[in-house]
Amino acid sequence: MIVSRCPPREPSNSNSRGKKEATGFTRGRDYTDIEGRALPRRGSPAQPISLLRIVCFRRESRFLFLVAATDWRQSRPGRILVGTASWSDPGFVERWYPKGIQPGERLAWYAQHFEMVEVNSTFYSVPDARMVDRWCKNTPDAFTFDVKLHQLLSRHSTPAKLLPPELQRHAETDAKGKVKLTPALEQALTEIFLRAMSILQGAGKLGVLLLQLSPAFSPRKHDLSELERLIEMLRDCQLAIEFRNRNWAIGEQLRSTIDFLRRHRAIFVNIDAPAAEHFTIMPSDLDEITNSQLAYLRLHGRNAEAYLRGKTVAARFNYDYADREIAEVAERSKRLAADAREVHVVFNNNNLDYAPRAATRLRAALGQYVARPPQTPELF
Repeated sequence: MIVSRCPPREPSNSNSRGKKEATGFTRGRDYTDIEGRALPRRGSPAQPISLLRIVCFRRESRFLFLVAATDWRQSRPGRILVGTASWSDPGFVERWYPKGIQPGERLAWYAQHFEMVEVNSTFYSVPDARMVDRWCKNTPDAFTFDVKLHQLLSRHSTPAKLLPPELQRHAETDAKGKVKLTPALEQALTEIFLRAMSILQGAGKLGVLLLQLSPAFSPRKHDLSELERLIEMLRDCQLAIEFRNRNWAIGEQLRSTIDFLRRHRAIFVNIDAPAAEHFTIMPSDLDEITNSQLAYLRLHGRNAEAYLRGKTVAARFNYDYADREIAEVAERSKRLAADAREVHVVFNNNNLDYAPRAATRLRAALGQYVARPPQTPELF
């Protein structure tokens, strides 16, 4: 702690001065620190001062003490949770899980290695209550589920059969059988989705809801205000938004995008992706934090050819991170943790067992405890 010695504050006549702020500042006046550097006026952007640093400020010929109990982020890094996008991809089953492990045992085995997972199946269908309850029972108390929102809410082309049964018969469809997203349908689907998530929320295991927008949702054809209704309906949850159209995050549009997310306390999803400027590939050089409670980083691998031409998930994200790249991700995660209370790092390179192995290596690089694989007997 740094302490500056200053003369005691002189008594003041409150009737002869302007309205005082809680810090002792007078509205509308200019201030300097003890080295004569100008301080920003109240309401203007300011760099945070170190936690519990006692500073003496000079106002004209008078002195003020100010204890700067500011942002905790400057003194203590946030918690970093590492996991994968889903826990049951075919490559995981083939290469990572013990031979002969039953489907119902996979999540519990996964949770011995990681503290969080991103649920991918909810993008295609709303899970029923019994399934969500099993997720809770098969994981430790401190385990975290980040959950993808349904693809219709994410503005993807959706066939009616992927809606909950009670909504299928009421949904409007186009000539190709794709659902039209109306305000009434958006509200009904969101309410059904949130009912399922209330089980995770009640157990203290719900992390964020992930809105993975369609590449077709572009600034040329759409406006971010179109998301406000959904954001409001999800106001009781932490919402992370992943853009899949690069034009939201380049040039002058980037600042408008970030400002919108900050106003609504939505979380910008940072990306590790191939170094290509295709409109569906987000830039990887952004470390944006739009909600100080949580920062999000998703890793898609760096294989541009696969990303753009792959016909399956495994083909698109076919990339095995090298050790030096894992070290880069570790440093990037730490930078995010310097300014956010919690950071979620999700490996989406879901070909073979690349994702869980990369996630394990990242945990080791971060100095986190890495469980040894349990001695599960193989079944022949």
